[in-house]
Amino acid sequence: MSGIQASDRLPVALVTGATRGIGRAIALELGHTHHVLIGGRNADATAEVAAQLPSAEPYVADLAAGGLPPLPQRLDVLVHSAGVEEGGRIGDTDRATWERVFATNVFAVAELTRLALPALRAAHGIVVTINSGSGFNSGPGGGVYAASKFALRAFADALREEERAGGVRVSSVHPGRTDSDMQRALTAKLGEDYDTEFFLAPEDVAAAVRLVVDLPPRGTVETLSVRPTRRR
Repeated sequence: MSGIQASDRLPVALVTGATRGIGRAIALELGHTHHVLIGGRNADATAEVAAQLPSAEPYVADLAAGGLPPLPQRLDVLVHSAGVEEGGRIGDTDRATWERVFATNVFAVAELTRLALPALRAAHGIVVTINSGSGFNSGPGGGVYAASKFALRAFADALREEERAGGVRVSSVHPGRTDSDMQRALTAKLGEDYDTEFFLAPEDVAAAVRLVVDLPPRGTVETLSVRPTRRR
């Protein structure tokens, strides 16, 4: 990872799911102040985002499949933004769907965090999980996704307390409906009109993550809920 070695003066951030939507917006925002590892499955897509930043490089990995590439020795910020939404009503959803959703939304987060903790501890770094309003509430047809986000919130709560004494801060950011490919698919599944007037922009969520990252080390934004101002 020659880019990291050439950018030792900058703090280092790894953002998963950074090739589109919220993850991309977060990577572009942190790129103003950090050397950013652009996490994604597609090498061309990660390279395209990295090329837009003054100091960045791809981090190509299929998180759900495991076998992660080596992490840098220095890591100041880890943002878990990769996620999937699948499933329908509980009675119509098979085990394979549950496993796919949890593999990306929970298991991959836990494994990447485990591998990154030595570097994060050394840097007194920050872990940010991009959760959802579904991490607080569940409803008909959304049980699979919500269950994974409830689990992600439990993961963040436990990690925060386990790492508090060592100075690693852990924040759980819960955006409401946000204009993204995932939201388009979800809206179509629910049979609703897609109207961005009632959605956040990905850049709004990135601004919330910037707030989390820039808070002085004596404080932690433990849970941050961000909702569209207007509602239907």
